[in-house]
Amino acid sequence: MPEPRIDSAALIRETEQFAAQNYDPLPVVLCRGEGIWGFDVEGRRYLDCISAYSALNQGHRHPRIVAALIEQAGRLTLGSRAVHNDRMGPFLAQLASLCDMGKALPMNTGAEAVETAIKLARKWGYRVKGVPRDRARIVVCRNNFHGRTTTIVGFSSDSQYRDDYGPYGPGFDIVDFDDPAALAAAIRPETVAFLVEPIQAEAGVIVPRDGYLAAVREICSRHKILLMIDEIQTGLGRTGKLFAFEHEAAARPDVLILGKALGGGVYPVSAVLAARAIMDVFTPGDHGSTFGGNPLAAAVASAALDVIVDEKLAERAERMGRRLYQGLEAIASVSVKSVRGRGLLLGLQIDPATGTARDLALELLARGVLAKDTHVQVLRLTPPLVIDEAGVDWLLEQLAAVL
Repeated sequence: MPEPRIDSAALIRETEQFAAQNYDPLPVVLCRGEGIWGFDVEGRRYLDCISAYSALNQGHRHPRIVAALIEQAGRLTLGSRAVHNDRMGPFLAQLASLCDMGKALPMNTGAEAVETAIKLARKWGYRVKGVPRDRARIVVCRNNFHGRTTTIVGFSSDSQYRDDYGPYGPGFDIVDFDDPAALAAAIRPETVAFLVEPIQAEAGVIVPRDGYLAAVREICSRHKILLMIDEIQTGLGRTGKLFAFEHEAAARPDVLILGKALGGGVYPVSAVLAARAIMDVFTPGDHGSTFGGNPLAAAVASAALDVIVDEKLAERAERMGRRLYQGLEAIASVSVKSVRGRGLLLGLQIDPATGTARDLALELLARGVLAKDTHVQVLRLTPPLVIDEAGVDWLLEQLAAVL
């Protein structure tokens, strides 16, 4: 269908006039999406290598997910957790089975899921581990990104996220990422959990050394603390496995945190999963959400999981990611210091002597590619997992031209 011819500059000016200035978006205004492509208001097409930070693993408007949304919207969109609905139970059973976990607690956004996991770990610490009241501690990693709520930014090491939002909640200890010895040294009798990303995506696609997650799994087990893995960006196929922790056989978490792609790119859905013995510390009234587990969310998330499994998107991410990684290494110029990542979560470290990642993103935008910079010098490439060989090769052509 032809796109309406609208002045994108006017829309950007209107947005900047009335919207809080908490983002610095690329100068493009999308109005439609399909598969791996986004289309702007002036009819131009862009290969989406942002993918809403992994929320669009299944691509824009996947037909099965949109159909589930429409069908459920015609029946029941929202009830209340004061009553049951016919979609939440089957969805949670599907999710728990896929993750090999006992129980799940549905929420809406990734940050809500992280907050939920923090509450779960603390209550488990008091009721099961026997930590004295109000003294529970959680170890986190330097350069982490788990969201932007006040609790979470309080244990961030990034001044951009943290400054001017204090006073911060106590109970968190920061250690270096990819350093098992630092984790072991930080654990004290009051420690209840270790919260970690398997790959630090927002920090610049920082991949730990092989064996790191297995090592922290052993440390957490030895000290009887919960290993909580945040797979909000890395999970559901993005790294070439269903979950990034699966790249190490002995790295299974006690608490798994999911979001983004769980909503299939059409609705916000997140969840925290754990063994029954852990999750059952919650009792009625301990935690809740008006929209968490609503029937529309459950129907959408169930379809989103079906697409990931039936279309083998994790396997596709592994194949297409290998093709993209090898292509990037072949065309990398003097301006690229390194290429890193797993599956279709890749980062280009740009030499500051040649410019910034934002400069590169703007050049790619002019060639029909949406890509986003992070931490000034890293360009992230995270196309939808439905991308094929032709899409990867076209992307490499555009990268070769600007590099």
